[in-house]
Amino acid sequence: MGEEDGRVEEGVNGPRHPGTVKDIDDWLPVTGSRNAKWWYSTFHNVTAMVGAGVLSLPSAMAYLGWGFGCVVLVLSWVITLFTLWQMVEMHEMVPGKRFDRYHELGQHAFGERLGLWIVVPQQLIVEVGVDIVYMVTGGRSLKRFHDLVKCPNDLDGCGHIGLSAWIIIFSSQHFLLAQLPNFNAISGVSLAAAVMSLSYSTIAWAAPLHYGKMPGVSYSIPNGSSASKVFGIFNALGNVAFAYAGHNVVLEIQATIPSTPQRPSKIAMWRGVLGAYLVVAACYFPVAIVGFWAFGNTVGDNVLETAGRPVWLIAAANLMVVIHVTGSYQLYAMPVFDMLETLLVKKMHLPPSAILRVVVRCLYVAFTVFVACSLPFFGALLGFMGGFAFAPTTYFLPCIMWLAIYKPRTFSLSWIVNWVCIVIGVLLMLVSSIGGLRSIIVQASGYKFYQ
Repeated sequence: MGEEDGRVEEGVNGPRHPGTVKDIDDWLPVTGSRNAKWWYSTFHNVTAMVGAGVLSLPSAMAYLGWGFGCVVLVLSWVITLFTLWQMVEMHEMVPGKRFDRYHELGQHAFGERLGLWIVVPQQLIVEVGVDIVYMVTGGRSLKRFHDLVKCPNDLDGCGHIGLSAWIIIFSSQHFLLAQLPNFNAISGVSLAAAVMSLSYSTIAWAAPLHYGKMPGVSYSIPNGSSASKVFGIFNALGNVAFAYAGHNVVLEIQATIPSTPQRPSKIAMWRGVLGAYLVVAACYFPVAIVGFWAFGNTVGDNVLETAGRPVWLIAAANLMVVIHVTGSYQLYAMPVFDMLETLLVKKMHLPPSAILRVVVRCLYVAFTVFVACSLPFFGALLGFMGGFAFAPTTYFLPCIMWLAIYKPRTFSLSWIVNWVCIVIGVLLMLVSSIGGLRSIIVQASGYKFYQ
């Protein structure tokens, strides 16, 4: 028998029997297909990166200000592109082996058991957290679309369907889409999501630019106590961190690209990542800068809601958000499905089957719906999840793994750059987690649950 990528191939004396390692790997979502093209990487990364967080960037600028806000935006773009490059490089750093999952790379860097304990909890928090936030985002945007179309002149009194009901309505499609088997199977959904993200991001800055600045616009920090301002800055940093989230699925995306010794997967993957980051820049910087310029410190945590006009265009943009977070939800859910199905099939030795897949994935969707209905605080969730989960896996964990594996010379350029990223990432994690958690507590104190 031959082996490739750790999977058992068909034997010379006949076909392999059901249940071999290769059979199971071919069934699992991440390793089920390796025929993706480089442009798959582009739109998968755009879908993963350009999400609900882009709409909160103007409100983050309101607390960070022009100078510090622009520095944070640019620095985050540069640091996360650098750490993403490191992960792409480390995917096939061992000849003949591919680290198809984030935790597999962590196990190589920190050891079999320690690597699992370091990476898996953080990755799960990120991916499940994103899916919960996207449930909230999809429900809010669907409600906004309905209200703008049905009664544009009386949004506050438009119908009696609460946010929780809209979240449940939005979730209904995911029970079906979750049955798509692997990353390549959701390529069409992901492509539509990527196109929608670029479209609604363009609307989010083009509409305010067309109508100009609001009368009496102010660029000072929003009014409030000193504590509120400080915690607002912390939460704003978390919002920026949330906007750069694609690292948590990058190895799983790269796993779908074919690789040979002459042309390793990192070549195609890096080409796709560069294309994705150009799209990210085209979305993030105009939305953040123009949104803050037009509305100042009165901008809400969703700039589309603050813009409000023209009604038909904002309604269309909200529908685009719904389509986009539909694809993003599935993209972040796929590694979770892979972890759960791997546990059940490889560790608990349950037979891989359609019934197992349906049950596991429907239960996961139901769980994210329940939590989203319980904590539908968009801006606060972005800040908390951005700091608590995204900062580690995006800003500094790739750097720690790089230092642990390659061991660059002390005080060399690589050593210095990685340690700077680690320090920035740790500080970002601490302050934005505190700011986001406080915002959740404040908003929850006056919220009527399960409307």
